[in-house]
Amino acid sequence: MIRGLLILLLLLSGCASQPAAIRPVQPESASFAMNGRISIKHNGTRDSAGLRWVHHAQSDEILLLTPLGQTAARIYRDDSQATLDNGDKHYSDTDVESLMMQVLGWRLQLDGLHRWILGMAAENGALLERDGLGRLTALHQDGWEVRYQKYAYDKADSLPTRLQLSRENLQVVLLIDEWEWNPK
Repeated sequence: MIRGLLILLLLLSGCASQPAAIRPVQPESASFAMNGRISIKHNGTRDSAGLRWVHHAQSDEILLLTPLGQTAARIYRDDSQATLDNGDKHYSDTDVESLMMQVLGWRLQLDGLHRWILGMAAENGALLERDGLGRLTALHQDGWEVRYQKYAYDKADSLPTRLQLSRENLQVVLLIDEWEWNPK
């Protein structure tokens, strides 16, 4: 009887929810959080950090983390402003791309990036390359080249887990370890 209950619990837990690394039905309006790592190569220098990104339709919060999981920098943006906190220093500007360029010397295009990491092109035109399952393998948009190097599953609606973004003298590698839908 105990064995039967364990089998039933395993079956029910397998049906309880869809895996987080599967794209939601309406990805363009979905809020998400992702945990992973980021590696940045810019003008011959390399940096890497842990990464936590919480995206909502009206705001983004990005935490860059030390190897021990402490917050090294926090980037936040909403419709009215962008802020970057780096230790005891606080910076603000009207848009996040200008702020990142001012403080970090490089920028990510968050308006497109939130769609790119979901394996989708941003709203304006893009040149796309796809694999046999219809998943993006490369995207060229707004001066960026995004290479999709690995997906979580071998399914058409699987989310990417490794991306390489390049533009001019900037190369960014994103490794995504965990997805969460509709975070608080």
